Amino acid sequence: MKFNIRQYGKMLDDNHIKVIYSGPVWASGIDGMAEMLLKRLEFDDIPLNASQSVFSIFVEQMNNMMMYSADKERRATSEGSPLEISKGIFILGVQDAKYFIQCGNVVTNHSAKILKTRIDYLNTLDKKGLRQYYKQQMHAENSNLESKGAGVGLIEIARRASAPIDYKFEPYGDGLQYFTIYITVQQGGK
Repeated sequence: MKFNIRQYGKMLDDNHIKVIYSGPVWASGIDGMAEMLLKRLEFDDIPLNASQSVFSIFVEQMNNMMMYSADKERRATSEGSPLEISKGIFILGVQDAKYFIQCGNVVTNHSAKILKTRIDYLNTLDKKGLRQYYKQQMHAENSNLESKGAGVGLIEIARRASAPIDYKFEPYGDGLQYFTIYITVQQGGK
């Protein structure tokens, strides 16, 4: 199948999209995308704190997709052992002096409830409250059995975002939901 790449390029430009990725997410792939994103941010010549915020949110989002996406691509390694690779989508754009980061992946209904509760709570906190909550969570034991980390990724995203985290869940079937998260970062800083 041939695509009219010029037409897609115009569509991306019209929607202010600078970077887009959809597909499998694995650690070495994240490294390559991170390098490309750093070059993009360097090219845009934005203030260091905004650049660091965008990059930090990218890293957190990609790690979240890699660890928690319920949509897996299954393959066999060269040795024949099974391999599961998470799938998701990452979009970075810039409009009106703001970077926007939108990510999406499939999650379980249980994870959706946890995410909704956490994001709703984080959206009630100001920057000082987020900083205090981050410190508290770093010292607390994580009670989420599905969590594979310290449980501070969403807090870090909220701390670096310029506005409350926007999100949406859509039914996906078989006990799953499609989770979309939307974060903005001012080019001039937080």
